[in-house]
Amino acid sequence: MELVFSVTQESDGGFVAECLSHDIFTEGDTWEELRANVREAVAGYFFDQHKPAAVRLHLVRDELLACA
Repeated sequence: MELVFSVTQESDGGFVAECLSHDIFTEGDTWEELRANVREAVAGYFFDQHKPAAVRLHLVRDELLACA
């Protein structure tokens, strides 16, 4: 099993991650902190169950371009 997290970057520079298939949310001030927090959140969520084989972090970037 692979979990997929949708990751967005906040205006303050931090990151927020939301699992697309389970109720797992976390955040981090840096990418490295986010990765560690995702691992911790997944381990906590699946503490008494079989853990997923992999976690995919999908960074979503929303950019608005002016056309005028």
